[in-house]
Amino acid sequence: MFESLSDKLEKAFKTLKGEGRITEINVAETLKDVRRALLDADVNFKIAKDFTDKVKEKALGMNVIKSVKPSEMLVKITHDELTLLMGGQAEDISIKGSPAIILIAGLQGSGKTTFSGKLANYLRTKKGRSPLLVAGDVYRPAAIEQLKILGEQIEVPVYTEEGNKNPVKIAENAIQHAKFHGFNTVIIDTAGRLAVDQEMMDEIAAIKKVTKPEEILFVVDSMTGQDAVNTAKEFNERLDFNGVVLTKLDGDTRGGAAISIMSVVKKPIKFISSGEKMEALDIFHPERMADRILGMGDIVSLVEKAEEQYDEEEARKLQKKIAKNKFDFNDFYSQVQQIKKMGNLKDLASMIPGVGKSFRNIDIDDNAFKDIEAIILSMTPEERSNPVILNGSRRLRIAKGSGKNIQEVNRIIKQFEEMKKMMRTITDKNKMAKMMRNATRK
Repeated sequence: MFESLSDKLEKAFKTLKGEGRITEINVAETLKDVRRALLDADVNFKIAKDFTDKVKEKALGMNVIKSVKPSEMLVKITHDELTLLMGGQAEDISIKGSPAIILIAGLQGSGKTTFSGKLANYLRTKKGRSPLLVAGDVYRPAAIEQLKILGEQIEVPVYTEEGNKNPVKIAENAIQHAKFHGFNTVIIDTAGRLAVDQEMMDEIAAIKKVTKPEEILFVVDSMTGQDAVNTAKEFNERLDFNGVVLTKLDGDTRGGAAISIMSVVKKPIKFISSGEKMEALDIFHPERMADRILGMGDIVSLVEKAEEQYDEEEARKLQKKIAKNKFDFNDFYSQVQQIKKMGNLKDLASMIPGVGKSFRNIDIDDNAFKDIEAIILSMTPEERSNPVILNGSRRLRIAKGSGKNIQEVNRIIKQFEEMKKMMRTITDKNKMAKMMRNATRK
C-alpha cells in the first residue's frame, strides 16, 4: 500500500536536503515533485494542486527553527496537511438504536459481503454486540452462500429467505426477526452492479426508506483509484451515506482513493480492510496513514494489534517460566499463534519505522510459521514440555512426521534454544535493575 507514492515523496524531499533555508525556489521545486507523485498515485489533479499550494503557503510563512532542517520541516507540514486531507481524525461507527441498523452499499466486486462479515466480527468481539447478518443480495446466489460461510466462521447468524427475490421485504422482515430474537445490531448486505445504474440506486434507496438505518457505509475497492472516488460521489448524492470503507488496501500501491475521497464526498473513511481474514479490519486513522505514506511507519497501530492478543495472566505465567528456565515448545507454539492473529506479516513489518521499506520486495508468506508448527506438532507432549530429551533418533522421527529434513528440525530447535537464552538474559537484567533500584531507595 502506497509504496510507489512513498518512494516518490521521499525522492521529492531529498531536493531540500543540504539546503540551509527554505526559499520560494527550492520549495516550488520540491512541491512540483510532490504534486507529480500525488498525480501518479491517482489523486485528482485539483486536489493535488490545492494540497501543494497549501503546503507551499505554510512553508513560506513559517520561520525555520535553527535546529530543524528545511526538509524535515516540509515533511512535517506535508504530514499535517495529508492528515487533514484524509479527514483529520478517526471516526468510529455509530451503533445507536434497538436494533442498530447498518446498511452496506457499493458496486459488485468491491468486497461488500466480506466486509459485512468482518464488521459483524468486529462488533461482536470488540464492541460486545449481538449482530445479525442479512443476505440482501438476491441476484447473486454466491453472495448468499458466501455470507452463510462467513457467518459460520465468526459465529454470527445469517438471515435469509429462500425464494424471496424482494430485497426490501427481506430487509424489513430481518429487522422484525432481530427484534423478536434479541439481536441488537442488523447488518444488511445489499446487491451491487458492475457499474452505477438507476435500478440499483432505486432499490437501495427503497431499502434505506424502509429500514431507516442508523449507519450507511459505502464500500469501495481502493485498487480502482480515481474511479472509486467518482463512484462514491454518485452513491453519496443518492444515499447520503455516513462513511466510506476502503477494501483491498493490501493490493494497492497507489492510494489515490484514500487521499482524495474525503475531499470529494465530505464523508469520513471509517474502516480500512485488507486480506480475507475476518480480523483484518481496522478503524481508519488519518494521522497514522499519513505516517505510513511518508515512510514513518505506524507503531501505534502495531502496539494496538499486539495488545489485542495480549493476555496479562498468560504473560505473568510465561514470565515465571522464563525466570525458572522452563520455557518450552508449548510456550513457543503459543507465541507463534499470537503473532499469527495480529494479521498479515508484511503489513505488520510495514508499521515499524524504517523497516517497511526493506521488506518491500520480499514476499512474506502468511504461512511463514507453517514449518515451525509442523515440527512442533510432530513432537510428543513430553518432548514439547522437556526439549532437553530431543536426541538424534527423536529428531529423525520428528523430521519424518513433519515432512521436513533433519537439518530443518535442527535449525528450529537451535532457534528455540537461542530464543530461550535471550529471554532468560533479558529477565535476569530486569531483575538486576529492579534490585539496584530498590537498593538505592534504602
